[in-house]
Amino acid sequence: MAERKMVLELAGHEVAVSNPGKVYFPRAGVTKLDMVRYYLAVAPGALGGVRGRPMALKRFVNGAEAEPFFQKRAPEKRPDFIETVELSFPSGRTADEVVVTDEAALAWVINLGCIDLNPHPVRSADLDHPDELRVDLDPVPGVEWPQIRDVAMVAADVLADSGLTGWPKTSGSRGMHIYARIEPNWGFGEVRRAAVAVAREIERRAPEIATSKWWKEERHGVFVDYNQNAKDRTVASAYSLRPVPDVRVSTPLTWDEVPSCDPAEFTIGTVPERFAKIGDPWAAMDEAAGSLDGLLELAASDEAAGLPDAPWPPHYEKQTGEGPRVQPSKRRSSGSAGAKSPTGRRQSTMPLIEIARAETKDEAMAGLERWKARHPEVWPQLEPADVLVDAMRGRSSVWYRIRLNLRHVPEAERPPQEPLEVDYDPWAGFQS
Repeated sequence: MAERKMVLELAGHEVAVSNPGKVYFPRAGVTKLDMVRYYLAVAPGALGGVRGRPMALKRFVNGAEAEPFFQKRAPEKRPDFIETVELSFPSGRTADEVVVTDEAALAWVINLGCIDLNPHPVRSADLDHPDELRVDLDPVPGVEWPQIRDVAMVAADVLADSGLTGWPKTSGSRGMHIYARIEPNWGFGEVRRAAVAVAREIERRAPEIATSKWWKEERHGVFVDYNQNAKDRTVASAYSLRPVPDVRVSTPLTWDEVPSCDPAEFTIGTVPERFAKIGDPWAAMDEAAGSLDGLLELAASDEAAGLPDAPWPPHYEKQTGEGPRVQPSKRRSSGSAGAKSPTGRRQSTMPLIEIARAETKDEAMAGLERWKARHPEVWPQLEPADVLVDAMRGRSSVWYRIRLNLRHVPEAERPPQEPLEVDYDPWAGFQS
């Protein structure tokens, strides 16, 4: 028998919460109603991150441990109080996306199975000019939390030296985010150009612990993901719950907290009390909008020194000034005169092999476990950063690819490329 709906009175509207007792986090016992109550408890802060912004709906209809799907178009059946705005994408397609404006809309979105909130960095009144620059610190496997904190402090200095105020938060997953409120005077291309300058300057100041390299096989330490500022990219917003077993929260911090913060302390059980006690550390962000002029001058200096545009995500068109969009392991060497392998494909300069392409991460990891069992003498020689697990964006969901970099395995002991353990085609059934 279906569980009865619970109806909440919020912002002058009735919001129905269907199946309020449905468990979304089995290990923590957190239900849909628990999530709704959490977001209402921190509503001023959560709304500060999403209010007035178009938002992609990342829906976990089967709970946090199942794969989500992305819904860009607002559901056709929705309450009258839900606002939308037409957003255009690099593909040329358009969609009417949900715009959260108040507690009622916030609760309605959570009822759809959205665990975290993923707004675009623009307001619905001006979709072409972002008002946020986002610095996403993404550690490579094996990097510990103290190193991420150290890179965050470097990022704060880079922003400050360019005339911007950085606002830090835990990602609620493995990294940290730093936002800078900017005046909405620049398009997406210029904002991303500024973000590339930030990433390269962080790398220059802290080359041992930070990298701006796009290709995973080149990265070390903490990757500064400048491409989160490309159009159509979204980031989990402030106070978002995250789909991890202990239900962590992407939590805004003060800079005094960053050097000693522990992301495990910020969960659905602790953040509401913290919010009630200290308020929102990001409350004054809108009053600190700054100019991109300093960062764009830095970008121009890099370009004058011969640095090309950094690589874009693969589904974007090739951009003017962009360097080769080919991963280093597949680039032709300068002395090869364009030599190719007998198959006509570029020869690798790094010993990469592919293990799995799977619909879910669990299936991909299971394939990796089978490969490990067949090659017990090879696995101990790999370092954490040699295991490349990529979440690849499909039409409406994410699929997973696993590759291994055998650079630390003696050449004579390297296993060859074998048939994939899992060979999923994310485009099967779709026609162009």
